[in-house]
Amino acid sequence: LARVEEALSAWVPADAPAGLGAAMRYAVLDGGKRLRPLLVLAACEAVQGHCEASVRAACAVELIHAYSLVHDDMPCMDNDVLRRGKPTVHVKYGEAQAMLAGDAMQALAFEVLTPDRGVEPALQARLVALLARAAGHDGMAGGQAIDLASIGHVLDESALRDMHRRKTGALLRASVLMGAACGPVGSHVWDALGHYGDAIGLAFQVVDDILDVTQASEKLGKTAGKDLDNNKPTYVSVLGLERARAHALELRAQAQAALARSGLADTSALAWLADKVVERDN
Repeated sequence: LARVEEALSAWVPADAPAGLGAAMRYAVLDGGKRLRPLLVLAACEAVQGHCEASVRAACAVELIHAYSLVHDDMPCMDNDVLRRGKPTVHVKYGEAQAMLAGDAMQALAFEVLTPDRGVEPALQARLVALLARAAGHDGMAGGQAIDLASIGHVLDESALRDMHRRKTGALLRASVLMGAACGPVGSHVWDALGHYGDAIGLAFQVVDDILDVTQASEKLGKTAGKDLDNNKPTYVSVLGLERARAHALELRAQAQAALARSGLADTSALAWLADKVVERDN
């Protein structure tokens, strides 16, 4: 966490023009669980990979995640006023500046991944491809489009899973695989870590849906009950609260089984993060 915070603080510019830097730093610094960067670093550690590349990948993933939250909170989407326990970026800086801050953070993520020296160009290209695919039409952006189109509609479990595989799961899976890409990894390990990423990606969303109806806004750091108020389909609305809780535990077991199949010598950090995804209370 300390490495990630230090690197983000160094790479997110305070001097971007016309107050843009202040809005960017407000959006990404001083808040957040940093789950995605921790997954990158834990996966890199498990495969004994390239440290500098993994720190850059960790920060790039967090920049993409932060930009998505800024845009997601805007009035044209979820219209939320609270994020990470403080006013959302558009509330503090205005809608136009929030839009630009999100755009700039998305671009900065790929700048961070492509330094002039220190990381081989082939690895840079692989990391860029993994992140771009996870963030784009087949990943996070596509999932958000489905989410907005699903308001007021009934989704079955299969359709709900597909939406969240894209919206939430794709970036979490990419975090694991970007960390793995920093080291020498065979297809068996790659597939196992991909299955781990799929499982925790879905588990994270299931738990998010549970917390949305069981915790107060003060605990969550964001507005509780928004999905219900907006008539959005969730795992709780589709499965019910108890079945959703059981499903989260099933997904954690799948993640731990995938780590066991990987054959890697030490996956303790990844296993710990899987526990944290399911056991968290905010």
